Amino acid sequence: MAVKGAAAGAGVLLVTANVGSLFDDPENLQKNWLREFYQVVHAHKPHFMALHCQEFGGKNYEASMSHVDKFVKELLSSDAMKDYNRARVYLDENYKSQEHFTALGSFYFLHESLKNIYQFDFKAKKYKKVTGKEIYSDTLESTPMLEKEKFPQDYFPECKWSRKGFIRTRWCITDCAFDLVNIHLFHDASNLIAWETSPSVYSGIRHKALGYVLDRHLFSLRGYDDTRMNRNCSVHVLLCRRFCDTTSAGFSDRQRTQQGLRRIIDQRFEKVSYFVFGDFNFRLDAKAVVETLCAKATMQTVRAADTNEVVKLIFRESDNDRKVMLQLEKKLFDYFNQDVFRDNNGTALLEFDRELSVFKDRLYELDISFPPSYPYSEDSSQGKQYMNTRCPAWCDRILMSHSAKELILKSENDEKIVIYDHIGPNVCMGDHKPVFLSFRIAAGAGKPIANVHKCCVVQ
Repeated sequence: MAVKGAAAGAGVLLVTANVGSLFDDPENLQKNWLREFYQVVHAHKPHFMALHCQEFGGKNYEASMSHVDKFVKELLSSDAMKDYNRARVYLDENYKSQEHFTALGSFYFLHESLKNIYQFDFKAKKYKKVTGKEIYSDTLESTPMLEKEKFPQDYFPECKWSRKGFIRTRWCITDCAFDLVNIHLFHDASNLIAWETSPSVYSGIRHKALGYVLDRHLFSLRGYDDTRMNRNCSVHVLLCRRFCDTTSAGFSDRQRTQQGLRRIIDQRFEKVSYFVFGDFNFRLDAKAVVETLCAKATMQTVRAADTNEVVKLIFRESDNDRKVMLQLEKKLFDYFNQDVFRDNNGTALLEFDRELSVFKDRLYELDISFPPSYPYSEDSSQGKQYMNTRCPAWCDRILMSHSAKELILKSENDEKIVIYDHIGPNVCMGDHKPVFLSFRIAAGAGKPIANVHKCCVVQ
């Protein structure tokens, strides 16, 4: 694979993929998935590539261990990846630890033409030159080259553990330092509960969890994204607004304040630009979507005979023989016309994609021009069909700090070199379509941001 030298900058490819389905049906899905992934790599020819996986190993990690090993081996040794002579792989395989297991997998590939690339050691607080191919698994908590954390238990709905958390690594390429965060946020447990309020209670849970990552690891007291907090607001106001209702039950007010303060003023490491990409589980505003799709419909409520609990909502057209337009249950979202989610890539529904707006001061995303990335049919013969379990939504995203946006090399002509898209539009890739961002970082682009001399402290 011919890749131009990185003297004028470095080509970067970031990919996020919830791959749980691949391990539930490896024979039918993995081959297609890898072929489509390799095609994107070949088309963009990056110098540096990051693949962030969620639900790695599928629903039953222990039963999928052999499939996991095969998948990793294929990625590291395939002919399509032969020019990537250095790699780092971090797999959370500690499935027996309910308190720590996140099922996240982070893969980083370095092209042979990329001469100077360093990874940050969070324990030694220095950059180390990357050589060879290495795989780290099981207990990642003790690995100094990353920070991994599962969300606190009280963040989980009903305080029930699930595999949600994040992994952070830091890199220095062409004298430009940046963080990469692999993240998996909470899903909507019930369509009926999500429909009750606007925004939904699940949106609030995701908001809290993403805020936890930004405040604890990526946010600086010096400013939103190092430039945005030169304002007349006190730490106490921030604490009250952001943390008083989000910390563990049983903590005193003083403990909550101290905990929040530690997150806000975390100055352990130099603040750099960052990219956060993974399965955010962002959903469309269910109540608003249903009201729009079924504006002229009448609603029928079905309740359980023994508890009187609402178990189903049926929306029928007022005329046209009262045709059923939508059936809504806990895990059913059966709308009569799926074309609304596919026509023009579903962009007419982007007005209901509102969860990221809360973080507009700290996070930036390129314009979305691809269809909702979830929930696709897991039938290997169906590439475009959505399942009728959830309202289709853009769950899989690549977000960045505002300073990271400035790192992306802008073309001096009309050539389109920054691309934000999905992978495998016509092929079954599992219930999630992977999403990628391809761009270039100009040589020295990070100098005003990252204090480049610190990248030179290597080992």
